[in-house]
Amino acid sequence: MLALTENVTEIVKQLAAEVPEVSGLRIAAEADGQSLSVSPADQAAPDDQTIEQGGATIFLDAPAAVMLDDKVLDGGVDEEGNIQFALGQQA
Repeated sequence: MLALTENVTEIVKQLAAEVPEVSGLRIAAEADGQSLSVSPADQAAPDDQTIEQGGATIFLDAPAAVMLDDKVLDGGVDEEGNIQFALGQQA
């Protein structure tokens, strides 16, 4: 199962607190089967896997859940306020 770093949980919690119609992030596999999209979401889509960790909620579509099963999601905010994500291998 995808693991979240403390950085990501704080980013997602802050986003959900600042934008009332957002309860978490949704990660979905793109049609090419290689890329992922990340977008704010108010709820899980049908068949999504829901990950709740440290007060943050992430929704994963089925293909993304398989791709990310052994990964760790990290993130940060740059000087302009843009959120950036990175994936790593779980230890």
